[in-house]
Amino acid sequence: MTAIAATGQETESPSFEYQKKGRWLTQWEPDNPKFWESGGEKTAKKNLWFSVFAENLGFSVWVLWGSIVTAMGAAGFTFLEGLGKGNPTAVANALLLTSVPTLVGATLRIPYTFAVPRFGGRAFTVFSALMLLAPTLGLAFFVNQPGTPMWVFVLLAAMAGVGGGNFSSSMANISFFFPEGKKGAALGINAAGGNLGVAQTQLAAPLLITLGTHLLAKDAAGYRFGITLAVLVWVPFILVAAFGALRYMDSIVSAKADGKSYKLALTNPHTWIMSFLYIGTFGSFIGFSFAFPTLIKANFPHLTQISWITMVGNLAFLGAFVGSFSRPVGGWIADKVGGARITVFVFTGMSVAVCLIMAALSMKSFPLYLTAFLLLFVLTGIGNGSTYRMIPSIFGATAKKYASEHGLDILETQATARRQAGAAIGVIGAVGAFGGFVLQQALRLSNINFGSMAPAFWGYAVAFIVMAAVTWWCYLRSSFAIEKVPSLAYANV
Repeated sequence: MTAIAATGQETESPSFEYQKKGRWLTQWEPDNPKFWESGGEKTAKKNLWFSVFAENLGFSVWVLWGSIVTAMGAAGFTFLEGLGKGNPTAVANALLLTSVPTLVGATLRIPYTFAVPRFGGRAFTVFSALMLLAPTLGLAFFVNQPGTPMWVFVLLAAMAGVGGGNFSSSMANISFFFPEGKKGAALGINAAGGNLGVAQTQLAAPLLITLGTHLLAKDAAGYRFGITLAVLVWVPFILVAAFGALRYMDSIVSAKADGKSYKLALTNPHTWIMSFLYIGTFGSFIGFSFAFPTLIKANFPHLTQISWITMVGNLAFLGAFVGSFSRPVGGWIADKVGGARITVFVFTGMSVAVCLIMAALSMKSFPLYLTAFLLLFVLTGIGNGSTYRMIPSIFGATAKKYASEHGLDILETQATARRQAGAAIGVIGAVGAFGGFVLQQALRLSNINFGSMAPAFWGYAVAFIVMAAVTWWCYLRSSFAIEKVPSLAYANV
């Protein structure tokens, strides 16, 4: 393959020599087949796997409080005593501690998106991994101080939010490494690897807490020892992730933020429509993932008497586990039948799942409760995949229509649309994560003001139906399908 140089003469297309050690890449052309095959692909995959490892740990630390709070009452912290008996104050405090990391993580997603072009993917991955040491080492210290007030733990929970920000920097970094035709799969692997961190923490933390109480004693000191184990277990992996990123990852010189695309994405109404929908999918996934251990312990306290269920965190890890694996399935199905159709189905199903959860609570049936929640988590995962699939389709359709209406070059306009879609994904991801905070706060305020979380759940059921209606109205009506969405400004980006 040849390329035309500035002199008008043909020159050989560049190739790339793979190097194991990390460095700054002054030349990066993944869409060039020769460049990609001669070493670019191997380099991109190397960076992907180290990115997945670091992001996975970010999610693990981010969600850690969801499991820790269920044991802190037994560890001697009075503000959480009675959580297993449905004490409204303890439940409200627990939901505050699990929602604060969600809020901070959602807020950090926007600056973290811009950090990679500014500092380089390699350096920022090292930094973001090392930042995880602050909430883990801090919690390990203060949980062994029985007189520590709740506000200190609120600050530590806020510090854990840095793990949620890692998602945006990791996704932004990996998007620069892969050609257009392979970005979807690479970003899907990156996202799924991160989401699995939620499940592994909710499985490992209760096991380690139980181990700690058996090694020491089944009293407050034993629970503090168990919590310490559940926190410090991540420290060696964090250090390995930071070292691996420093030693083996690369930074791309040409990876620059596209400010104009972000500006246009922020003024594009489709960005905000999709942000609203992503609150329902990803916001529900992360919000319920954080709250699920607390919800189980508060609603079914008798399960603590069943030792094997207690050891696996009352099976709370299953929610995030099935939700993580169903995400790529949602994208795959959306490729076949359309993202909007799947999203309408998802929101309708989520509303039904919430109704089943309420039925399970009225019947006091844990098997139905767990089954309904697992259905809800599966649907959130599918919805995460289908809504992400909708974003490039919407921006591509509007670009095609705009080019046709104004006689512009379709390829150039679609390239602009891809940049806007990439910018919009960063905004949508941040807003969706913020939805997880709103969801948990709704549970908390419902419990404080009504003495029950039922009003919040019924509110979710209605909200999901509204989201299904918005999806149908904006992107499925025969006169207003995705292929016919209003065209917006794409020129001169």
